[in-house]
Amino acid sequence: MKSRAVWELSGRQVEVKNLDKVFWPAAGFTKGDLLRYYRTVAPYMLPYLRGRPLTLKMCPDGIAAGCYYRRKLPGHAPAWMPRVLYNPKTKTGQVPLILAEDEAQLLWLANQAAVEFHVWSSRTPDLAHPTWLVFDLDPGDRSRFADVLEAALLVRGELERLGLEGWPKTSGGRGLHVFVPLEPGRYTHAQARAWAKAFASRLSASSGGLVRLPHRATHRGEGVFVDYAQNGYGRNTAAPYTLRAKPDAPASTPLGWSEVARGGFMPADFTLRTAPERLRTQGDLFAPVLQTAQALPRLE
Repeated sequence: MKSRAVWELSGRQVEVKNLDKVFWPAAGFTKGDLLRYYRTVAPYMLPYLRGRPLTLKMCPDGIAAGCYYRRKLPGHAPAWMPRVLYNPKTKTGQVPLILAEDEAQLLWLANQAAVEFHVWSSRTPDLAHPTWLVFDLDPGDRSRFADVLEAALLVRGELERLGLEGWPKTSGGRGLHVFVPLEPGRYTHAQARAWAKAFASRLSASSGGLVRLPHRATHRGEGVFVDYAQNGYGRNTAAPYTLRAKPDAPASTPLGWSEVARGGFMPADFTLRTAPERLRTQGDLFAPVLQTAQALPRLE
């Protein structure tokens, strides 16, 4: 395999390098595998990235050699890389946040060793109002993935009782995400977060101990924790179809509710190797998230 190539992407020529560098030592996947994966899933993944500031997990020498997070567009980025200016509370001045609108931009970032792509719940030009809220379901260290699936079904049932719909996906780790699309421009991040907290509190009280709210010992013990704070301004969540910097290169993969109810799978079943074929045969199961607008009912 050649260690570098020039790919024609979105009408631009993008040089990709170090294709034979091993990024996932246990599985033997290389940077070339990473780039080919993102090129394959780009048509499905990009609709969830467009207009949304990105936080990237960068692993220049593979996942075993140390990774770091990047949300600021690097100074050496080409002029055709999009950005949005942001005023962080911890710094003075504006920071150019990373965006990816097309295949060339996605692959340019992946070539910089971006393994993971995490997205805001709001998009330009209206970053103040989220277009979805997220229930991030994380198992305690004495819980099973079956408990996460059960908790997700409880979330779905409670949403349905309120006249709402949500769509599940694996996080790429041990948990699940349930996305609830919102009417654009209607809610602030603070309002979405407060509603998610109230919803999670109500579910926790009725779940017999299965669903729990986060605390200082989150991920300790039994139960499934609902991280409602993911809905704050500037917070981000693993994008649909992003790979993760974990052994075997798992991918954050949309699920059907029938799969969640049936069980019999693990998040690690969806990987760099298997996710593209699943997309080819099943299509984008998450598409309704971008096609649905919902108002949040009052929680008594």
